[in-house]
Amino acid sequence: MPTFEISTTTFDEDISVIQVALTKIAAICDFESEFKIAEPVSRFGWTFFQILIQQELYFGISDKFSDMIKKCKGDKVNEKFVNFLIRYFDSCGCKVRIKWISD
Repeated sequence: MPTFEISTTTFDEDISVIQVALTKIAAICDFESEFKIAEPVSRFGWTFFQILIQQELYFGISDKFSDMIKKCKGDKVNEKFVNFLIRYFDSCGCKVRIKWISD
């Protein structure tokens, strides 16, 4: 299950935008909301939390948006996917940092 660490300085605004954005992208890929958001941890003015995306949804996003993902920065598929998510969340009004944690 792909896991991402999200970093934000505006957690209260960003968490709802992220939930809506992930629900929308899941619907576009014909999936239910197949993701989980872990409890946040705040340090040094930043809030960190993890998002776990079900494997099926990950492959659905990768398939549906493959052209866009290929154009993103990065040498590895994981880097391109992270940069796609950053762009997607940014287009929804959410400026966050994302790091790939595990498959």
